[in-house]
Amino acid sequence: MAKTRADTLWELAAAEVQSQESGAGEGDGGETVCERSVFLIGSKTGGKTSILLRCLERDEPPKPTLALEYTFGRRAKGHNTSSSFLFQPKDIAHLWELGGGTSLSDLIQIPITPDSIRSLSFVLVLDLSKPNALWGTMEKLLNAAQAHVEKVFSEAQKSKPGGKRQKAAHPAARVLPKDYPDRELISPFPVPLLIIGSKYDLFQDFDSDEKKVIRKTLRFLAHYYAASLIFTSIKSESLMSKTKSFFSHLAFGLDRGKTVSCDSGKPLIIPAGSDSFSQIGSPPSTDIDITSLHAKNPKDLWKKVYERVFPSEVSHSEQRELKDPAKDPQYSEPQIDAMRAQKDQELEQYKRNAAKSWKELQLET
Repeated sequence: MAKTRADTLWELAAAEVQSQESGAGEGDGGETVCERSVFLIGSKTGGKTSILLRCLERDEPPKPTLALEYTFGRRAKGHNTSSSFLFQPKDIAHLWELGGGTSLSDLIQIPITPDSIRSLSFVLVLDLSKPNALWGTMEKLLNAAQAHVEKVFSEAQKSKPGGKRQKAAHPAARVLPKDYPDRELISPFPVPLLIIGSKYDLFQDFDSDEKKVIRKTLRFLAHYYAASLIFTSIKSESLMSKTKSFFSHLAFGLDRGKTVSCDSGKPLIIPAGSDSFSQIGSPPSTDIDITSLHAKNPKDLWKKVYERVFPSEVSHSEQRELKDPAKDPQYSEPQIDAMRAQKDQELEQYKRNAAKSWKELQLET
């Protein structure tokens, strides 16, 4: 591209974008710009936004997620430091975050499209400091995500041959190596999945038996779904650095490192394929007779054991929020809320006046 004195920065940028578009997404030297989508779901106030900001190295205070939010991250290819660095092709990560815990799980379907599904991955953030809500949050969100992933694939397969949708790869075709541990006994999540146990600093204060149940259960679930698992805390630079490696692996295809930690006294760091049922062992059931639980399958057995120790409490509270989300402080807007309160008072006064008029009319007749 010839440069003249009349060229401005914006003109150069516009020309570069046009050049990239005409080159079918290829940069200088034939480098293909890669786009991936990462969808963060998980516990309400579990730290999803804080983790995302740290992984993107954005120095800004986290704000409550309003329903479903989108942002993006970019990473330059190579390490070119020349004057053309501004126009160097960059990998792009489309980042979605679902707020509200499980109460807004219906919104999961929005980012899952025939286009995004080809490079989609999930990050499930579970709050370790709230173990009673852990299984319910995991189960509802992963079930909703998996159902819609399969639905989108099914619709793509029904599209006419030659159409763009036909190019969507089947997410369930995620092929595991033949030597993947327990390959015939697990049920891989249809797209890459990372499970993050957040607030590890609070988890450390739990009773040792409770920690054992949570650790083993999450190891089982991660292995069952062929997912990676890491415990983290935004208060630990070391743990956040390792978490960023796992995140960058999903978002930009970078190496996630080879660190593996299954030690009982340390935070879990287990890349997918690094664990096995023989290493995890049986459900921690010291005071429970497993044979009396009548489980349908191994996952159901682990659920029954876990909920004997930590009875589920997520459904009741979040169902109340779902009935009237306007009362959720997460979505508060002082001016709008004040106007609504005024209208509610006017409505109540109208109802009282109407009832009074009706009674007076009945007395007259």
